[in-house]
Order: sequence, then structure tokens, then C-alpha cells
Amino acid sequence: MRAVVTGAAGFIGSHLCAYLLACGDEVVGVDAFTDYYEPAVKERNLAPMMSSGAFSLQRVDLLTADLGVLLAGADVVYHLAGQPGVRPSWGAEFRTYAALNVLATQAVLEAARGRRLRKLVYASSSSVYGDAASYPTAETLRPQPASPYGVTKLAAEHLCELYRSGFGVPTVSLRLFTVYGPRQRPEMAFARLVAAAASGGSFPLYGDGEQSRDFTYVTDVVTAMRDAACSDFTGVANIGGGCRTTMREVISVVEELVGPVEIVRLPAQRGDVRHTGADITVAAGAFGYRPRTRLAEGLAAMVAGHGSPSEVASVGQ
Repeated sequence: MRAVVTGAAGFIGSHLCAYLLACGDEVVGVDAFTDYYEPAVKERNLAPMMSSGAFSLQRVDLLTADLGVLLAGADVVYHLAGQPGVRPSWGAEFRTYAALNVLATQAVLEAARGRRLRKLVYASSSSVYGDAASYPTAETLRPQPASPYGVTKLAAEHLCELYRSGFGVPTVSLRLFTVYGPRQRPEMAFARLVAAAASGGSFPLYGDGEQSRDFTYVTDVVTAMRDAACSDFTGVANIGGGCRTTMREVISVVEELVGPVEIVRLPAQRGDVRHTGADITVAAGAFGYRPRTRLAEGLAAMVAGHGSPSEVASVGQ
């Protein structure tokens, strides 16, 4: 298939591009290389793919680019671009989140309108649920975001559903639960934890450590994205790792792999939910999703790749 991947240079986007190429797809990567974190990191993410004749990169902003040209000939659009992060999404920064997560998604959907796409896969987030009323959480539960970031991800989901029902754009919104793995963004908890363990530095733990997440390995996520694109399914589906784990337990696993970690305890942050847990019944039935990577395996891959851009680029692909 000919695939367009927005946010191609990011953590998940770069893994997706590599996976699609390995499946024999032609890939057009689209990225604005914003400065949310160091653009040089994103350059390294894509370096292994730049020599492939089946990969091309477009350095453009979705809000100003001619998206009709970018989507020309595409079979599938994977829309991963956006502004990440729960904690920075408050206050004046919300303007950026609204632009890059909502307005950019509407621009992509409008460009997709009327095209003969096989699928448009949108990378949503478990943040849309907020502090869910039950676990594991099913898609039928009413979303109640606990952060402005979650609000923008849910708004973009609603746009996908509107363009699906109103114009026949075949959209799939995948609610991703705490994705981790090699090349994880440097400000994310696992990346900071592995770096602290490897360097002998300290790790800031927000809250009491009993908060839990449904951690999902990045290779399982990108496999799910392509499987969803190849299926007949449209709508909304959870993608989780299959097991809730507390941060205390995660720290213990990393200490077993690397050694003791100095923990700096800090108050819980506004917008951080207490627990997440995915009911993956819909994804399992619709396109055969099942998580294949245990947490200890995934963390070992992160540890193995830490500190070496070439190794980080190859682990998990």
C-alpha cells in the first residue's frame, strides 16, 4: 500500500514508518519537526529509513501545506501528528494544543474527503477517558478528559466520526494506552527512568507510586495500526498492553535490569489520572489485536538501546 504518515519523525511515527516499510509499503513521511523536544532527536529517529527508495519525507506544517498534493495516490493515511503531553497543556499553551491537535486533524480530514482511501487511522489517546469509572475501560464508557490535552484528543476523535458519518471518510480512532519502547520521547517517564538507572541519576516520581497504567509496547501499537488499516473496521477502539502495572512495579523491573535508582518524590501533577486500563475486546474482534510484548521484555529493549542512536533505531523493529 501507499501510506502517508503524519508525525513520522516522532516516537510512534518513526516506528510505524519502519514497520510499514518492512511490510513492503511505500511510505510518505510528513513532519514539521516542532521544538516540543529536540528536533535532532527526531532526525535520528528517521535516519535508518532515509536510504530506502520506498520512503520519502515531507517537512511541512499540516496547517499551511497543500494536503491535497500530500495525500495524492494514498491508500492509507496514518494521522499521528500533534502536540503531546498532559502536563504542559494548561494555560496559554492550550492554543498550541488546539491548533496542532484539533485544527490540523480537521485539515487532514477535509483533504481526505472525497478521496478513495482504504482507511484513515487516527492516533487518539487513553487520556480521553480521564479518571474512568471502571477498569478495564470499554469504548462505551462516557469519556471525561482530566486535562486540556485529553479534550483536544477527544475533539479530534469527534471530527473523525463526523467526517466518517457525514462524508464517508473511513476513519479508525485508536485510543492508545501509555505507549513505551525504544525512542520514547525524552520527557516521558520510562525514558527518564531508564536514563536515571543507566547514569546513576535521580528519577522524579510524581505521586505515591501506586498509580497504575496499561503500558503498551510500541511494536504492538504499530502492528495494530496497520492491521486496523487492512481490516473492514471503522470507529473507535482501545489499544492497550493487557495488564495494569503500578509505577512502583515498573521501578522494580528497571532496578532488576540495571540496578538501584534514586527516587525523588514529588506531588501528583494536575491532569495525571490515577489509573488506566484498556478493554481491548473491540480491537481483538475487529482486527485480531492482542498485545505480544510483556513489560519486562519491552523495558529490557529500552535498556539495551539506551544511549546509542543506532541501537535505539533497530530495537523493536
